[in-house]
Order: sequence, then structure tokens, then C-alpha cells
Amino acid sequence: MTYPLFIPSIFSPASYEAGEIYSLTIYFIIAAMAVLLVVIGLLIYVVVKFRAKPGDGEPRQFTGNKVVESFMIGIPTLMVGGFFLLTARTMKHILPPAPNRQPDVVITGHQFWWEARYPGTKAIVANEIHLPVGRRILMHVAASDVIHDWWVPELGPKMDAIPGRTNHLWVTIRKPGVYEGACSEFCGAQHAWMRIRVVAESEVDYRQWLSQRGQNAVTPTDVAAQTGAAFFNRQTCGSCHRIRGTAAQGNVGPDLTHFASRKTMLAGMMPNNRDNLHRWLHDPQAVKPGSLMPRFIYPKDSLNVLVAYLSTLK
Repeated sequence: MTYPLFIPSIFSPASYEAGEIYSLTIYFIIAAMAVLLVVIGLLIYVVVKFRAKPGDGEPRQFTGNKVVESFMIGIPTLMVGGFFLLTARTMKHILPPAPNRQPDVVITGHQFWWEARYPGTKAIVANEIHLPVGRRILMHVAASDVIHDWWVPELGPKMDAIPGRTNHLWVTIRKPGVYEGACSEFCGAQHAWMRIRVVAESEVDYRQWLSQRGQNAVTPTDVAAQTGAAFFNRQTCGSCHRIRGTAAQGNVGPDLTHFASRKTMLAGMMPNNRDNLHRWLHDPQAVKPGSLMPRFIYPKDSLNVLVAYLSTLK
């Protein structure tokens, strides 16, 4: 099985908030390098100047040098104080208090996937979250079961998703692109496969996407897909999953209204295609052990029409 490559990095910021964190990080690195060079320089100086020579006796001991002690205590204290102020300034810039208004998007962590709702619209998506470029977005972050942690390194800070509590994040994306992230709080067996995919696009494209995602599921015209739709509704699939415009109104698992439009499935674990979907429906625990999707023993023909139906949901 081939898995999507994911290399998180804070050194290619794509948002205002990530840029502030990047600048602070550079200051820390410069200070750390300066301290390292001073320590190495002093070590070399002491080794060379005070190395033992033939005939040397016990070297003269020095104690209580207030000048040296003042430098040893004073410089680190000033550095800590300076970085405290820089950190407080950065936190104030990237995470001001949330205003008393409707958020642009509500992120909810589940074991082991992410749900995004867009207040004021009917759009509900899983794992692949679209956001507009060029304006400041207010995100609410919560969890439905255990503690998760939202983090897309190129877009800004981490934020805990805690059951019963709503936290908030600001993000101002500067350029279009696809930005990868992951849950950063251990949350169970499939924590490592709780990926995030943020698609940043222009305001026009974002509005078009939002409008399309707010629509009901398309009615299948293919015979196999129609059979699969009937099978889906006869089984217990709709108890956990929602497909708008149908009788399936579950809210436990991901919303499947536009499932086939996603590039990946299982929270970024694999590409979204018919082969992977068939493997997943055949034996979920073999593909993603620990997930909450149970195994249903369906005949091969039933799996085929179910895959055909889900593949039409764009």
C-alpha cells in the first residue's frame, strides 16, 4: 500500500499567523546559535590557554569573581526576559480574543477524522477543508470524544480540541495551495492517520465550492449506483452517516453527501478511488485497525453496487 507523503514544516509559512511564529522561531535559533558559539569559543580558549605543560603544578584557583558571575546570570536573565516579551507579543498578534460573532468554520475532532461545518450554510465536509485566501478566518475548534489537536504547520499555531469546550483560532492565508496537517495530541490507535488537508483558494473559487457543498447529493442515474443507493438505505449505513437529500441522516460518522469529491479517504490515509473504497468496505479493521467503522459481511455484488453509488457522490 502506498501512503501519501507528509513532511510538516514551520519554515515555509503561508499565513500571517505562521509568519509571526516563523519570525519568533528564527530569533530563538539565532540566540541559540550565539550561545553555542560562545560556549564553544570559551571551551577552546580554556583548553588552549590552560592546558597542562611539563613541570606545571596545581594551577592557581579563582573564586568569587563578581564580574564573571554577573555576566553568567545577567545575560541569560535578559535573554529570557526578552524572549518572554517577544513571545507575548506574538501570541497577542496571532491569537487575539474571539469576537462575539459567528465563526467562519467549526472544526470538530473525532476518532479518527476531522469534521468541518460552515455556519450559515449547509456545507459539511470531512478532512478536506477549504478556506479562502486574503481574509482573516475565525475557526472554532472542539472535539466529540477525546482530546485532539489541530495543527497545520504552514498555517499557524496548534490548538487543542477538547470535549465540552470550544477554543478558537485565527488564520489569514496569503497564497493559494494545499496545506497538510495532522492531529498533534495522541488520541488512540489511529492517531497517526488523522490527517488534515486544507485547500486554500481565491474568494470566488471558495464561494463556488461552498455553494456546491451546500447542495443535496446527486441522484444516481447509473443502474448499479441506483441499486447501491437502495442497498445503502436498506442497511444500517444511514444510522451513522448522513447523505443530504436522502433518508440517511446519521451524525456519528463522516457526512458522505459529497464523498467522491475528496482526493483522499480515511483522513488522508489513502487516495479516494474505487479499489481503496472496496477494500475499506470489505474489512475496515484490516485497513484501519481501531477505527469505529464495524465490519459488515456483505456479498461481493452488494459491495460492488455500494462502491458504485458512493463513487457518484460528488
